[in-house]
Amino acid sequence: MSQPAFSMRIRNLEEKLGVSIVRRANRFQGLTEEGEMIVKRARTILDDAKALEQEISAARGEVTGALILGVVPTATTYAAQVVDRVNQQFPLIQARIEVTTSLNIQQRLYDGTIDAGITYSDSLGRDLVTVQPLYDESYVLFAPNTMVSPDLAEVGWAEVANLPLSLLIPEMQNRRILDRIFEEQGLKPEIVSESNGFMASIVLARAGSAATILPLALVEALGGMDGTRAVPIVEPRQTKPICLATLDRTPELTTVKALKSVVSAVT
Repeated sequence: MSQPAFSMRIRNLEEKLGVSIVRRANRFQGLTEEGEMIVKRARTILDDAKALEQEISAARGEVTGALILGVVPTATTYAAQVVDRVNQQFPLIQARIEVTTSLNIQQRLYDGTIDAGITYSDSLGRDLVTVQPLYDESYVLFAPNTMVSPDLAEVGWAEVANLPLSLLIPEMQNRRILDRIFEEQGLKPEIVSESNGFMASIVLARAGSAATILPLALVEALGGMDGTRAVPIVEPRQTKPICLATLDRTPELTTVKALKSVVSAVT
């Protein structure tokens, strides 16, 4: 739809309802209180329509439809493995993984733009959200061979802080977790690079330029890489619970039911 046609639709709706939906100036300034209410109700209507379509398909013996997962970067490999199992058991479900922040996952669950989130358990408000525990995230040092001893079986946070590190950006909860760990230990790590995903840090480690801190689940999924080593970080050993978060819905989307059944079978 073109911009003029869209604007005309909005004005027609405002005239019909007798309220302003959009705060106007030279450019879009956001929605009015009434506009926010309309959007919230419209999303509920669309959600109900989506649930109806999926229920009709399920009545024919088909579990079909789109399944959108919001996933924190540290849980990407786990999410990929879950989606693979969903595809094997329910081949008509079209799953999509969207990697984002824990805060964004919570917001998008509430506004209905994702169907489920794989995120940190302690990042969620419990209102209207169902939480299913998945696993505890733990951390390993991923470093070039030149930066760690070949005999090293484990490493402390103090030793990690002395290495040049490439980490996620501060907006990511994983980075906030690591910053808190270092702070509690009275450590000031040497951070030489930041990014919103792990790939850049992995490339730097393979190039011999920097080390990084990765979740154990990611390292296990990737396997060994030439020129690097993965060493568990202890003293103290740190873990964070990861969960599957879904919005309470009645009725529940059949795609979400399928996802939960797959997750329950592997946890």
